[in-house]
Amino acid sequence: MRRARAGTVTALGALCLSAVLMAALTGCDSDPAPAAAEPAAKNGDAAPLAGRTTAPSRPVPRGDGSRGPADFNGDGHRDLVLDDLVKSPKDSHGDDAGIGIVYGTGTGKRLEPAVRQLLTPRTHGAEVQGVLPAAFDAEASCDLDKDGYADLVVTTDPPYDGIGRPPVPLQLLFGSPTGIAGKAVVLRIPDKARYGNDWPGHPVCGDFDGDGSADLAVTASAGRVSFLRGPFSRAGAPRAAGTPVPGGGPALAAPAGKADTNGDGADDLVVLPRTRTAGTAAKGTLLLGGPTGPRRPGGRHVFDAVPVPTAPGLPAGETKPVTDVLAHADFDGDGRPDVVTRTHHGERADVIALYPAAAEQAGTRPLITFSTSVFLP
Repeated sequence: MRRARAGTVTALGALCLSAVLMAALTGCDSDPAPAAAEPAAKNGDAAPLAGRTTAPSRPVPRGDGSRGPADFNGDGHRDLVLDDLVKSPKDSHGDDAGIGIVYGTGTGKRLEPAVRQLLTPRTHGAEVQGVLPAAFDAEASCDLDKDGYADLVVTTDPPYDGIGRPPVPLQLLFGSPTGIAGKAVVLRIPDKARYGNDWPGHPVCGDFDGDGSADLAVTASAGRVSFLRGPFSRAGAPRAAGTPVPGGGPALAAPAGKADTNGDGADDLVVLPRTRTAGTAAKGTLLLGGPTGPRRPGGRHVFDAVPVPTAPGLPAGETKPVTDVLAHADFDGDGRPDVVTRTHHGERADVIALYPAAAEQAGTRPLITFSTSVFLP
């Protein structure tokens, strides 16, 4: 089952030099002021290494609801979902480390690593046939129940003996005034909305019928799409669902830029020959939304590659450092898409960096950097 690449955040601007990296895993500030002028753990910064950190955590600020994207606590600031977290050196089994959420706050409209939440299969997963999931991978976020708090769609690995139609692997976690709250529920896809025996996957949020509520589209067998109309109940059921529509493919995605590509009031869907890695170039075809959902052919759709800024350095690790684009969206509130990257050495060391818009310009420094080691217990 594929693992989605969701967003991630960081707070190590020009990255601490080796002397700081050797000093108890505390972080450094990304602002140009001298390090001594700021507290070592400002903004929850942490050195880009796995292991216990000294970065304190703070409660998620209470929100009143918003219509902003990926705003799980409804305070008007976009939050970041991190699907790949470094693992503790003591973890010899390679278990899923879970999903990390870094919340946006009113402080400079930046992400705040000190305000964070860890979602694990054990603490937040729903049992299927009496079994908790071992895998817990973030896929999509939107306000599915229309209460003003974004919800999270995750993929799991429910028990399946290989005979007949597999169970639905998708689960829903609901937002609240204090962020993601409670256990997940299994997404309910009515039998009439399924086709064949493929695993339903590649969930995409969008208002595909233009009625003002968030819907979900997921893959079905033979290139069909299951269209689930929102709003959804807290039991995971869509308001309505019909028979799967043709014109789909192996993978689905939301369009780059505006979700409503032709301005008719309904969001559109992109069909791809394979899963797209965030930030990479790709070509797909559009299924245009409308009163009956995404079903009208809309021509070719192109995803341009997102330029990767110069990555912060890392100390020696298991492998050569790799930098992935995790998100291309507005996190600092200026109306322009920022870039979030993750540079990592294997599974034990990483640094997340949030760059402002136009970060491809030489010399652009991150707004904030941090390591996902802040999520380690």
